[in-house]
Amino acid sequence: MDFVYDTETWKTFFEDNWLILALALVALLVIIGIVRTVVKWALVAIIVIGVIAYSGYSLEDVKSLGGKVADSVKQEAITAMAGEASEATYTKNNDGSFTVKTDNLELTGKANADEVEVKFRGTKIGSWKIDDTIRTLIDTAKSNS
Repeated sequence: MDFVYDTETWKTFFEDNWLILALALVALLVIIGIVRTVVKWALVAIIVIGVIAYSGYSLEDVKSLGGKVADSVKQEAITAMAGEASEATYTKNNDGSFTVKTDNLELTGKANADEVEVKFRGTKIGSWKIDDTIRTLIDTAKSNS
């Protein structure tokens, strides 16, 4: 099943299933408020899985959506790299590593390494291989300093 980011579909889903969703939310709030043990989180997990199963989406669909979101964030970060290169700053750290910063991005790596740690808007989004886009950002940041 392919996820489509269509607000009309989600609106229809919520309109058709509002009672089940409201009951699940009330049950979650009651459980979280009353139960004070590990059993609480087991009950919460059962309710959440039940709502997901009732919605018609499988766990594979949910994983697929997570992958699409990650790809979307990565593409947004790459776009930011291209747009913010002229404002990038390069800092050489005492331990031999370097940091490149823009308004939305922060790249941290070691000299002559083939990967950098990437943070987008303050959130770490992983280690990326240094490709032409990243190399251009690093080189532009060096020339800006």
